[in-house]
Amino acid sequence: MDSLDDLIKRYGAAIYCIYASSENAAMRHITRFVTHDPVTILKKLHKPPLMIVPQMEAYRAASESPAQVMTRQQAGYLEIFEHEKDPWKIQAEMIARVSDGPYLVPPDFPTALARALEVHNTVIVDSASLLSAPRAIKTPDEVRWITRAQRAAEAAMDTAINRIRTSDIRSGVLWYDDKPLTSDLVRYEMNKTMLAHGCTADDTIVSCGEETAIPHCPGSGELKAHEPIVIDVFPRDTKTGYHADMTRTISRGEPSGKVIELYNTVKDALILSEKSVRAGKTGAECYHEVRDFFSELGFKSDTEGFVHSLGHGVGLEIHEAPSLSTMGGTLQSGNVITLEPGLYYRGIGGVRIENLGVVEQSGFSKITRYPMEMIL
Repeated sequence: MDSLDDLIKRYGAAIYCIYASSENAAMRHITRFVTHDPVTILKKLHKPPLMIVPQMEAYRAASESPAQVMTRQQAGYLEIFEHEKDPWKIQAEMIARVSDGPYLVPPDFPTALARALEVHNTVIVDSASLLSAPRAIKTPDEVRWITRAQRAAEAAMDTAINRIRTSDIRSGVLWYDDKPLTSDLVRYEMNKTMLAHGCTADDTIVSCGEETAIPHCPGSGELKAHEPIVIDVFPRDTKTGYHADMTRTISRGEPSGKVIELYNTVKDALILSEKSVRAGKTGAECYHEVRDFFSELGFKSDTEGFVHSLGHGVGLEIHEAPSLSTMGGTLQSGNVITLEPGLYYRGIGGVRIENLGVVEQSGFSKITRYPMEMIL
């Protein structure tokens, strides 16, 4: 899908309708406007988007957004309120007054509003979420915003690794500043670093030992020496809303030989995938090459081993198109993707290494600038 106009025509609709706050990636992408309260966005064929906002937000919306701005009063709110008190029916009548259907809406469109809007014209649901497709190809500005978030991720990773590197080892446990070093303390220091770089992050992973065998275990408790420590951070730039994503697996002191074997294998798989990616190739092809690489070395994928996709798109959502999985479609120039092979085994631990980059005709242009060093 090349554009929102193409999507509207594909469904035989007259207008795409969104009702959401800027936490919604589609709303943020179309309007570039930040608001915690939901607003209405109407996109007609061959017309710029129209955003209906409260009067108090009109000046800021007109200053910050490329969308046309209309207040709720201009859309007839006060007149409608004289005969209708149901908020969803009021919202639907405002939409109908300024636009004719059929209306195409995203799958997360409020059900109550969809039913109220059906009174005025046909409502078609974009059940395949095709609206996300145009976001998959990033503009130079978007690549720059993602890169800025990635630098924050790297600074936070530096904070974590330096804290672990300079810790003492006491009876197998890491100590820092005369107290045990825990997952929560490392996360706290990482969060401070990201805030200083204009980013925030939720659900940062700092897992250790047996926890690392569970790919998305957030980690808790004391960090231990000679054990794998998986650190996965995916900050969001507070100004632009764009994410970055990176993972490193480290160990304070030499871990078991099996963990080292896992690490070297995953590192080789990452290098293989970086050489494999290019525009025109499918995400499924890239995924299968890495899965086959693991399998040929005896690391077969079942309930353990390589149990997730090779990667995913990154942008206003931390996981967005394209996918590098069994269902992954054709990669295109301008896609920003992660590559994150991993191997996970109960009783041993897990290893994941992740880099971020841009898909180009010539290959994978890496955004991540951070070493892949395991033993500290």
